[in-house]
Amino acid sequence: MGLFRGEPKTVRVESDGIDLKASQPPLRQWADGFGILATRALQVILVVAVAAGIIFAIQQLTLVTIPVVIALILACAFAPVMRWMRAKGVPSLLATILALLTIVLLLTGVGWLIVWAVRDQWDDLYAQAEDGLRSLIDWAQQLPFAPTQAQLDEWLDTLVDFVTSAQFGSGALAGVSAVASFVTGLVLMVVTLFFFLKDGPQLWEFLLRPFRGEHYARGRRIGDKTVTVLGSYVRGTATVALVDSIGILIGLLILQVPLAVPLAVLVFLLAFIPIVGATLAGTLAALVALVANDFVTALLVVGVVVLVNQLEGNLLQPVLMSRAMKLHAFVVLIALTIGTVLGGIVGAVLAVPITAAVWGVIQVWDGPNTPARWARPKKTVDA
Repeated sequence: MGLFRGEPKTVRVESDGIDLKASQPPLRQWADGFGILATRALQVILVVAVAAGIIFAIQQLTLVTIPVVIALILACAFAPVMRWMRAKGVPSLLATILALLTIVLLLTGVGWLIVWAVRDQWDDLYAQAEDGLRSLIDWAQQLPFAPTQAQLDEWLDTLVDFVTSAQFGSGALAGVSAVASFVTGLVLMVVTLFFFLKDGPQLWEFLLRPFRGEHYARGRRIGDKTVTVLGSYVRGTATVALVDSIGILIGLLILQVPLAVPLAVLVFLLAFIPIVGATLAGTLAALVALVANDFVTALLVVGVVVLVNQLEGNLLQPVLMSRAMKLHAFVVLIALTIGTVLGGIVGAVLAVPITAAVWGVIQVWDGPNTPARWARPKKTVDA
C-alpha cells in the first residue's frame, strides 16, 4: 500500500545471494549537487549550440542579413522624421518616398565626394608619393641590413609574375563577383528600408500577434526601446562624426595636406567604429602628411587629431549620447572583435549599435524602468 500513499518505493534485488536496496528512484539523483551541475552544463551546451547555429546561418546568409540590419538601423534613425511627417498629415507613402530619397541622396553624396576629391588630387598625390617612396628606398639602402639592388629586382619580378598569373586573374573575377554581390545587397537594402519606413510598426505588431498579456507588453517595450536606442545611436554618432570631420578638415587645410576632403570624409565614416576608427583615421591622415609634406607636418596632424578626439570625448559625447547607450570600453572592444571576425568591416560598424540595443532591451525587460532580474544592481547594506 505504500506505493499508493506516495511513500518512497523500496526495491530489493537478489543477485548471487547479495541484497541490493535502492531507497531513491534514479531520477532523484539529478537533484543533488552534482546533478544540478550536470543539468546546468547541458543547458549551457544547448544554448551554445543554438547560438553557434544562428551565427553559422548568419554567416551563410550575409547577403541577406547585413542589408536587412543596415536597413533596420537606418529606419530607426529616421523614425522621428517619419512620425513628424505623419503628424503633419503627410500621406504614409509620400513620407516614405521623401525619407528614402533623402537617405539615398546622402549616401550617394558621400560616395561622390570621396571619388571627386581623390580624382581631383590623385596626380599630385601620386607624384609626391613616388618622391617619398624613392627617398625612403634611398634611406633604407644606407642601412647595414638593406636589401641589394638584385634583391629588389627579384621582388619586382615576382610581383610582375603574380599580376600576370592566373591566380591574379581569379582574384579579379572574385572582385567582379564581390561587386555584383554589393549591388544585389544594395538593392535589397533599399527595398527593405522602404518597407521598414512605411510599415515598420505594423510589421512589429504582426510579429507580436502570438503573445498576450505581459508577454505582449514586453514585446512592445522591446520594439520601442530598440528603435529608440538604434536611432539615438546613429544620430548621435553621425553628429559627433560630422564635427570631428569638420575639425580635422580645417586642420588639414591649414597645414596644406593634400586629399584633405577625402580624409575628412574618411574620418566621418570611421567614426562609426568606436575607439579603433579614430585611431585608424588619424594614422592615415598622418601618413599622407608624412608622404606628401614632411615629418613636422605629420606630427602637427597627429596633434590636431588628438585635440579633436579629446573635444569629442569630453564635450560632445556626454551631451549627445544618452546614458542608456553608454557601454564599458571592455564591452565595446569585445563587441568590435566579435563583429570584425563575423562580418569584417561591416560587422565592426554594426557590432556596437547592436550591443547597445541588446543592453537597452535588458534594461526594460521586466518593466519600463525595470531591468531583468539578473541585471539589477545589488543593494548594499551598511554595517
